[in-house]
Parts: sequence; structure tokens; C-alpha cells
Amino acid sequence: MCVPPQVAMMALSAGLQYTVAKQQAKNTYNQQLRQNEIAKKNAIQRYAAEQLKIRQTAKRFQEKGYEAALKGRKKRAEFISYAGGRGLALSGSTNRLLGDYYRIEGRYKASLDRNMDINVSQHNRTMEAIQFGQESQSTYLTPPNSNLLFASAALGFANNYYNFQNRKGSEGIK
Repeated sequence: MCVPPQVAMMALSAGLQYTVAKQQAKNTYNQQLRQNEIAKKNAIQRYAAEQLKIRQTAKRFQEKGYEAALKGRKKRAEFISYAGGRGLALSGSTNRLLGDYYRIEGRYKASLDRNMDINVSQHNRTMEAIQFGQESQSTYLTPPNSNLLFASAALGFANNYYNFQNRKGSEGIK
């Protein structure tokens, strides 16, 4: 029994379609892997930049607090030496004036702490946004399914073959 050329062409076409579909599925899967890798690298880079930023901010605020403490000590020492040079005792109103230096320093340090808390809170929100950004840039991985592709090609071939047989029968060709 000889295979008609049309059937042979349909079989070759189905085989070629299977091969092309399989390669396309592999290419799509590899592209999805690359996209997810790029999203991960981007997120890591943004995490690192944000961590550096918060560390620099914390260091800057710490330095400001240290400078404020030094300045407060210097001003208190000047006040005490000035009051001592004038023969004033450190009691009553002079103690209240000295307390003003402590209060001013305390307010400034409390302000630095509040600002740092705000920066940390913003940092946490930014870190969450980076993670959400990575998730939104990542794609769902669909690995190639050779069995499904083969079944699809086989069903396509069967459909073409039966159409060919029906057309042959309707035209009266044997």
C-alpha cells in the first residue's frame, strides 16, 4: 500500500509544526526565566541602594546628635564659667537658665529622633514597594510540555487526514 503524497505532506507538516511549537515553547520559557532574573537583579540593586540611603541618613542624624551634645556641653560650660566669674551661685534662676540649655538640646535630639523614625518608616514602605515591583515585573513560568505539543500536532494531523478522506470521498476519488 502506497501513501498518497498529500498524506505524506500532512505528516511532514504536522512534524514541522510540532518542532516549531516545541522550540517556541522553549524560547518563551527561557525568556520568562530571563525576565524573572532581571526583575530579581533589579530588586536586589534597589534594595542595596535603599539600605545604603537609610544607613547614610542614620549616620548623618547620629552626627547631628553628637554635634548637638558637644555644642550643648560647650554652652553649659560657658554659662557655668560666666556665672562663676560673676560670682553667681548655681541655684534658683541660674539653674533654670542652665536647664534651658538642657531643654533646647533635648528638643533638638527629640526632633532628630522623630525625623529618623519618619525616614525609617518611609524606608520600610520603599522596601515593600521594591518587593511589589519585583513581583509585578516577574512572569509566571510555563515550562514547555512536549506531550501536550505532540498531542496537539497529532490531533491536527488526524483532523487534516479525516478532512482529506472526506473530501476524497465526496469527490469520488479512490
